[in-house]
Amino acid sequence: MSVPGFEGFEKRLELRFFDDDNSITSSPMGLRLIDFESLDQVLNEVQCTVVSAVANRSFDAYVLSESSLFVYPTKIIIKTCGTTQLLKSIRPLIHLARNLGLTLRACRYSRGSFIFPKAQPFPYTSFKDEVLVVEESLPKSLCYRKASVMTPSNNPSRAWHVFTASADVESDEPVVVVEVCMTELDRVNARSFFKRKGDEKSNSDSAGKEMTRLSGIDNINANAFICDFAFDPCGYSMNGVDGGRYSTIHVTPEDGFSYGSFECGLSLYDDGHEDISEVLSRAIDVFRPNDVSIATTYGGEDYNHEVTKRVERVLAKKLGLKCRSRLMDEFPGSGTVVYQSFTPRRK
Repeated sequence: MSVPGFEGFEKRLELRFFDDDNSITSSPMGLRLIDFESLDQVLNEVQCTVVSAVANRSFDAYVLSESSLFVYPTKIIIKTCGTTQLLKSIRPLIHLARNLGLTLRACRYSRGSFIFPKAQPFPYTSFKDEVLVVEESLPKSLCYRKASVMTPSNNPSRAWHVFTASADVESDEPVVVVEVCMTELDRVNARSFFKRKGDEKSNSDSAGKEMTRLSGIDNINANAFICDFAFDPCGYSMNGVDGGRYSTIHVTPEDGFSYGSFECGLSLYDDGHEDISEVLSRAIDVFRPNDVSIATTYGGEDYNHEVTKRVERVLAKKLGLKCRSRLMDEFPGSGTVVYQSFTPRRK
């Protein structure tokens, strides 16, 4: 069917593994030993490709034709936009990990509400169908399972969908994951993500660096090394690498279905790193959207209500965004998810 625009909202999958009793085949590199050809075959099933990549001592980061892939020794994060078939990656990734002596410990699948839901292929037209496909792809050892649709009362069309499965009732994941989805981007700010006249002579890497600079994305985390990519004729993706911490941004700037996302993984108690509310303020300010949702997943760390309130105070003071809805849900073995919705105060 014909679609009036590109679907910006991503589907996100996170798989976490552990060593099989320190088997002979295991290595400190873990999942990073998966060869590129094997990863490429998985991505081909998902219907996307690698367009740029960077790595450091902690993890590998790939910019995809539709969003991003991060590979840590015992964790894989893959998020894809458009009409990609993300869930087709589950079985082959589990198989590749098993060949390295790694066993699946936990799975989390999440997404927002699509702008063009009828354009999605099966099973993404129904969250119930998505959950069934995920559950059929997982081993029975992941026995602690829960699916939830978190629907804000102020905007039911912008729900947050989460499915988790874990082999343990308690989560040991120390990272807090923050996912920001933004729609109706400011038209002037969105212009930064269109290639300019003459840019066709430059490659996507150099055009991407220009977009990073013009938009102010390079100021969000000055410590991060940015791997960026500009799409033709418009659109932008980047992965940020800062020690063991990742961040990623994806932009669909066209008016009428404009969308931007920002995601990062961090520890709230990391010395030397900034308050997450300040980081979020700078990231959202790049786009000046009319509608913002923030999903924060607390894994092994306890839910911190003060952090949630501080985010609301900072966004109100610096960006004029008012929190219209705040929802919370707990997932066995996968922590707590807080879902906040914001719009400008004038609305």
